[in-house]
Amino acid sequence: MHNYPEGVNTHAGIVMVGSANMDIVLGVERIPAPGETVLATSLAKHPGGKGLNQAVAAARAGATTTMIGAVGTDENGNELETVMTEAGIDARMLRHVAEPTGTAMISVDTTGENAIIVASGANATITTLTDNELDAVRGATVLLMQLELPISAVAQAARAARSAGGTVMLNAAPALEVPDELIDALDYLIVNEHEATVLSGEADLSDASRSLADRVNRLVVTLGTQGSELWDAGKLIATVPARRVTAVDTTGAGDTFCGAFAAAISQGRDFETAARFATAAAALSVQTHGAVPSIPHREQIEAVLAS
Repeated sequence: MHNYPEGVNTHAGIVMVGSANMDIVLGVERIPAPGETVLATSLAKHPGGKGLNQAVAAARAGATTTMIGAVGTDENGNELETVMTEAGIDARMLRHVAEPTGTAMISVDTTGENAIIVASGANATITTLTDNELDAVRGATVLLMQLELPISAVAQAARAARSAGGTVMLNAAPALEVPDELIDALDYLIVNEHEATVLSGEADLSDASRSLADRVNRLVVTLGTQGSELWDAGKLIATVPARRVTAVDTTGAGDTFCGAFAAAISQGRDFETAARFATAAAALSVQTHGAVPSIPHREQIEAVLAS
């Protein structure tokens, strides 16, 4: 296990190895069942993708952030790169490829719940990392990843960061089976209820959490409106309650949590303090439509924590 300093380090850096998508968001009265057609009440286009969302969340939370990912040489790719630079993310390693930029089709109902289908596009081209990308990963204070890129690249990045002594963090979303070599390289694993059961193979959430907690140093299980559980060295050490707010769109809330959490850890906050910071960020995000547009800045998060 790595050491976790308590003092804030303003020079800490996050390297994101992750996806960038354009989100096509449809407002609906209810999310359609199989075979059902519903009429949308609204249509909007927003920047998104788990990697981009989490990178923006980390940057807005005050962390120096570098993005390793891929976009197409198309209008959507240009727009996503602009979003990164405007957020203060170092996008110099962003790849530009012939495949179209990744796209997500998102249905959001009147309660703020969503259903998402992703066409990977350019994201699927990152099967291995280049030497320059690996150098950046090795220099990270925190490496943050998800599973919208090919798992071969995710595992390669984890090994490189681990060998260099960085903190390795995985948000195992979307829910997939993860090889043991990747699990073994992690310092933090972040999952929601569904991802916990898929990753562990246990149908019961309590059993799933215990199983995963025995395999990783530190585990965060996010529980939506019920908050989150924090596990350390196989033991449940804290339950962080969710903040009570009126949600209008939950798209990107989990990504906001992950990015803000990574930023807090990179800046030297302890496990539980970082989770409370991330919880406040996620609560702010569900009160605004869109993934990236809803992600709060550090001063907003600190204001909520102080209130």
